[in-house]
Amino acid sequence: MKKGFFANHLKDGILYKNPILVQFIGMCPTLATTTSATNALAMGIAVTVVLAFSNLFISLLRKFIPSEVRIAGYIVIISAFVTVVEMVMHAYFVSLYSALGVFIPLIVVNCLILARAEAFASKNPPIPSLWDGICMGLGFTVALTLLGAIREILGAGSIFGFTFLPEIMHVSMLVLPAGAFIALGFLVAGMNKLMSKFAEKKEDGADV
Repeated sequence: MKKGFFANHLKDGILYKNPILVQFIGMCPTLATTTSATNALAMGIAVTVVLAFSNLFISLLRKFIPSEVRIAGYIVIISAFVTVVEMVMHAYFVSLYSALGVFIPLIVVNCLILARAEAFASKNPPIPSLWDGICMGLGFTVALTLLGAIREILGAGSIFGFTFLPEIMHVSMLVLPAGAFIALGFLVAGMNKLMSKFAEKKEDGADV
């Protein structure tokens, strides 16, 4: 394992290779579940848990899964953890389970989880694979929650269910499907600006 792997991988997950803001992976839940910060955070945590444990088990079993059926094998492992997450949410977080609805079982076919299974977990040892899942999941969660917060604050005048802006100041379009694209566009633009500044600092010799 290379020196600085854990720190660099965390930077990659949250910033340089952020699944949503840089790689544009997992757009379906990104656009559909970010009508509020609470829903976005819950979906992000669910995906992170599934991603981390799926990566771990796929890495552990990578030498035993035939290459011809590897994708099917990955989906079986991923679906097992999605089922556990779904059952826990149904039992203890009923309101979130109802709000997220069909998007919880659809985690099984989330492009991010399958991509990390194929690109990383299937080729690396268990601990780095677990860390990869955690880092990419954190990046997904941060981006998802930021998008959900922007849409909730501007579209409903609230954050995590606490209203603080009068209705007259609400930009209601932002809580509609079209609003997700608009808010995501501004968020990606902000991310690109941030990455440009980091690139400039690297050229000047600063460590980012």
